[in-house]
Amino acid sequence: MDYKLTDNQRMYIETVQKFVKNEITPTVMEREATHEFPFDIIKKAWEIGVLNLSIPESVKGYEVDDISAALIIRELSYGDTGISTSAMCNDLANVVIAQHGTEEQKKAFLLPFVEAPIISSFCLTEPGAGSDNLAMTAFIRKRDDGKYILNGEKSFITNASYASQFTVFCKVGKPGSLLMACVVIPYDSIRNGEVVTQPSGAREITLSTGGTVITGKPEDKLGQRLSNTATVKFEDVVIEDNQIIGNRRLGFRYIIEVLDYARPMIAAIGVGLAKRALDLTLDYTKERKQFGQRICDIPVARDMLVNMWKKVELADMALMKAAFKVLEEDEDRGMYASLAKNVAAEAALYCSKEGLHLHGGYGFMSEYEISKLARDAHIIDIYEGTREIQDMIIGRELV
Repeated sequence: MDYKLTDNQRMYIETVQKFVKNEITPTVMEREATHEFPFDIIKKAWEIGVLNLSIPESVKGYEVDDISAALIIRELSYGDTGISTSAMCNDLANVVIAQHGTEEQKKAFLLPFVEAPIISSFCLTEPGAGSDNLAMTAFIRKRDDGKYILNGEKSFITNASYASQFTVFCKVGKPGSLLMACVVIPYDSIRNGEVVTQPSGAREITLSTGGTVITGKPEDKLGQRLSNTATVKFEDVVIEDNQIIGNRRLGFRYIIEVLDYARPMIAAIGVGLAKRALDLTLDYTKERKQFGQRICDIPVARDMLVNMWKKVELADMALMKAAFKVLEEDEDRGMYASLAKNVAAEAALYCSKEGLHLHGGYGFMSEYEISKLARDAHIIDIYEGTREIQDMIIGRELV
């Protein structure tokens, strides 16, 4: 494995670092306090080309490799993991189209993201089906005219309140079926439909192609408040054959492939947060004095800083190996994706917790960013599969 970055990869890092410094960190605490969805920042990220990283060259005109994508998400997460989560979820929704869609589907469902800064949602989790995807009950059934009808409800869906397209995994035929499909509710059917937004932020979308999509009130979350999350309900949504991605019986396999791609990106989010927590804590402990010396010069505090640094570096190495494995399509890529996700989540939790501790009482004050990072870190250990699920995947591969 070559750790030397290409010129393009260095360019991506420098571009996103400058973007974070100028566009995110100056206002992130004010935005976070008001739970404001940062669509203006998402739009600027689209303008500089660091959004929609999974769209293939045949549609976008250039390709972003998996290592570059991980580096972009890592640097974006240094500014705010809510913003990077919303940005990354476009790829979570679109990568299955890039991997298994026909050329016509890729152009129909991915080209709108090239032409405008629109947002997509990846609809997998349900109220009664979190890590257990086979327990989902959303389903499509075929009508006499050959079209399908989608019904069901999804929960904890990122970008739901602002999505212009939905990628939905569902059962085939009935809720208890063992077969799964992946379907797309496209931009055109939403754009040409009727959208009613309530004061609470809930939306009802009457699709031009038939059926209704209802998004609930945005969730009030512990952390990652700059990322929108809401429930989505599908009522008699008409699905044409060309909206079904790949084989309508192989949805479960597609889920695994999407998550193999996504988990290194989640790891990148964890590494970015952990590095931010370390840097904030280093700066604080270099300035703050106790017992006549800088906190960073007190041996016990320095040991804590060293341990934080080690967590960041180990997580970054695990991230790069996982991204390399995904890029090379190695058979064991899922195992390393799970490892990276767990190691990065651990680093984010550890560095934010210890960083808060080294800030002392100030760390407990909401005006200090380290308190925000401590709240943001928890979801990294949960979404796209809890640490126990990742260990289960690694254990299965080992034996």
